[in-house]
Amino acid sequence: MAENLIFRLPPTFETVEEERRHRKERLTAALRIFGKFGFEEGVAGHITARDPELTDHFWVNPFGMSFKHVRVSDLILVNHEGQVVEGRYHVNEAAFAIHSQVHQARPNAVAAAHSHSIYGRALSALGQTIEPITQDACAFYRDNALFDDYTGVVTDTEEGKRIAAALGDNKAVVLRNHGLLTVGDTVDAAAWWFITMERSAQVQLVAKAAGQVIPIEPGNAALTHQQIGNDLVGWINYQPLHDQITREQPDLFE
Repeated sequence: MAENLIFRLPPTFETVEEERRHRKERLTAALRIFGKFGFEEGVAGHITARDPELTDHFWVNPFGMSFKHVRVSDLILVNHEGQVVEGRYHVNEAAFAIHSQVHQARPNAVAAAHSHSIYGRALSALGQTIEPITQDACAFYRDNALFDDYTGVVTDTEEGKRIAAALGDNKAVVLRNHGLLTVGDTVDAAAWWFITMERSAQVQLVAKAAGQVIPIEPGNAALTHQQIGNDLVGWINYQPLHDQITREQPDLFE
């Protein structure tokens, strides 16, 4: 019977402790996926998850640890002043400068993802955003912005504020000459938007190098965005990746 068919939706929680553990597990799994997909570049890159109780604090991967090795027990909790209040490792200075301001400007954003992925950097070097040239890219139709500046490694919160302002109400922003940043109302959604944005950047670069692209008509792009561009759809799209990584690498839960 249809009522017995499985259709997963984001979970709800009885306690703050349960929700915190869930967010930390999803954050760790997302970092492992980023590592598997080759989104690392030295010590650059970070994903954050807002703490469900201390909402001006966020959990983040430790500075200098490979995405491929992060465990739940390795995550650090950082407060609004950039101090590590739980955990054994330092925080990436750029992670605090950027993510603290994004989380502050976007109280609806539970998570934010930023990495120096290959195609995201290539797109950013052109000063382009994701264009509606494929169905998947329409998830970003009128929903990704450009931070049209580069002043060096982001180490100060004023620069983080400028990035947050460029992001605005969008789910994603291209940081010129730098990379991509995405947000979501779950870790899963933020991670999915980054992954599919990186792939859309790859498709866009390849298509434009091959010839004249045919954009999707604005009305149809807007409709497709409505169909696939919300955080619930992002969460649903991400579940197969989460299932894969947790089965392949169960040590992430340690």
